[in-house]
Amino acid sequence: MPAQAAAPAEPVPVIPQPANIPAGVSVTIEEFGDYQCPPCGLLHPELKKIAAEYGSKVNIVFRNFPLTNNHKNAQAAAQAAEAARLQGHFDEMHDHIYEHQDEWKDLADPRPIFTKYAREVGLELKRYAHDVDSTEVAQIIEFDKQTALARGVTGTPTVFIEGKQLKPEVTNLAGLRSGINIMLGHKVGRQ
Repeated sequence: MPAQAAAPAEPVPVIPQPANIPAGVSVTIEEFGDYQCPPCGLLHPELKKIAAEYGSKVNIVFRNFPLTNNHKNAQAAAQAAEAARLQGHFDEMHDHIYEHQDEWKDLADPRPIFTKYAREVGLELKRYAHDVDSTEVAQIIEFDKQTALARGVTGTPTVFIEGKQLKPEVTNLAGLRSGINIMLGHKVGRQ
């Protein structure tokens, strides 16, 4: 059976930000994610668009919630990203891991690939090799997992905007914009 071409994507409308947002007013977007989760991989570029569109009006926080029962390489990916954080390169490693998800997701051992990424993002490799298996990195990931469980997170991606969970069916670019604009509007209205 021949493969069918995907229908062209509908353009996503840009929802304008509320007017007159004072300096210093921002909303926090918190994502609980798993680096090997395909929907998380699809959400990643959407969050990059949000960061570019809103700039300092959004604070995007990533929390590790590796679903190791389903994704055998998720824990190693989280360790790689957190080891990069200890050298001030979390964002670069986080992006690299998501943007190359297909390269490592099915490997028996993805760690050599993550070391290659560490080199590419400019990490000091000896320190990275130590940190990736350190107690400090393990504690960061465990803290994120416990935070997720305490907030009722059961799957990924799970997104909160200002502490309010975004429904899975609107965890997309339009839903994020709408949630952000509502929260920005509330904050501006309270001033």
